[in-house]
Amino acid sequence: MGSVQGVQGVQAVAAAGGVVVLVTLLIVISHNRFVEQRQAIGNAWSNVDTELRRRYDLIPNVVRTVQAYATHEREVFEAVVQARQEAVDSVGEVAAQAGTEDTLVRSLKSLLALSESYPDLKADAHFLELQQELAMTEDRIQAARRIFNADVRELNQRVQSIPSNVIARLFGFHRSDYFELDAVIRDAGPPSVAPGQA
Repeated sequence: MGSVQGVQGVQAVAAAGGVVVLVTLLIVISHNRFVEQRQAIGNAWSNVDTELRRRYDLIPNVVRTVQAYATHEREVFEAVVQARQEAVDSVGEVAAQAGTEDTLVRSLKSLLALSESYPDLKADAHFLELQQELAMTEDRIQAARRIFNADVRELNQRVQSIPSNVIARLFGFHRSDYFELDAVIRDAGPPSVAPGQA
């Protein structure tokens, strides 16, 4: 009888040990997945940032080209230059970056709209080339933004889902912000070359 109880005791200890090992393994796997997701978000944001910087580099050329034709539009030029600088200086929080990007895109759309009032500018080959390059950059920004937001969505779902939310709280993983753009900007789409001008 004592040996049966001894065997049952050993089995109970082994079962408890197995459960502890399994739970520990699941915690480690979940933690490592959170780490991978956080790294994926960082990498995706780096790609968004690269595309945003490409746009920042294009803007001074666009401003100079438009200035050559639309010399009386000083307020528009100043607004674009200021918005660009604020966007360049905006580092850190995704939500703050989205706000400066909205302002920049609005001012950039105003700048590009000037071509409608200046037929020579509208026909300028360099301006058309810059406008097309800017449109391609906008497409690349949107593609990078979609990937970033998809990675954020995955992480946020895990942070809020049971049982991974326990691991998230335990190890300090938090929801991330989406890189959202103002609906007016998003719905209008990227600046583009008018048909027949490409």
